[in-house]
Amino acid sequence: MPNMKRFAQFARLRRQAQRGFTLIELMVVLVIIGVLAALVVPNVLDRADDARVTAARTDVNNLTQALKLYKLDNLRYPTTEQGLQALVAKPTTGPQAANWKPYLEKLPQDPWGQPYQYLSPGIKGEVDVFSFGADGKSGGSGRDADIGSWQ
Repeated sequence: MPNMKRFAQFARLRRQAQRGFTLIELMVVLVIIGVLAALVVPNVLDRADDARVTAARTDVNNLTQALKLYKLDNLRYPTTEQGLQALVAKPTTGPQAANWKPYLEKLPQDPWGQPYQYLSPGIKGEVDVFSFGADGKSGGSGRDADIGSWQ
């Protein structure tokens, strides 16, 4: 008979082990996950904005370097009318670029999907290359601030 008591205890323990989670246990886990998500998600979203700003600054620097090479070869920067397209294709409007070479394979768009802006002569430098930022409009602050070659 002692074996029957042991068997009954073993069967009861086995049933308890197979029960699974209660609704309260699941709710506690979901609350903990929600609290962690509330703390982590805003930081991750800010990182995405920071990455876009960094990418725009890198693009502006690359475009500025290509413009400097253009000037070395052609003794002047492209006009505002010729634009940044003069780095990809030989300008068809004057003044002519006698020693033109391809300086870029293609023009990048800013991280927000807009074309980079170009002014020659620039307002803040010899030439200005810039992005309008997240809002696509001149000016702004924070993630909407302009990102330019003068920074």
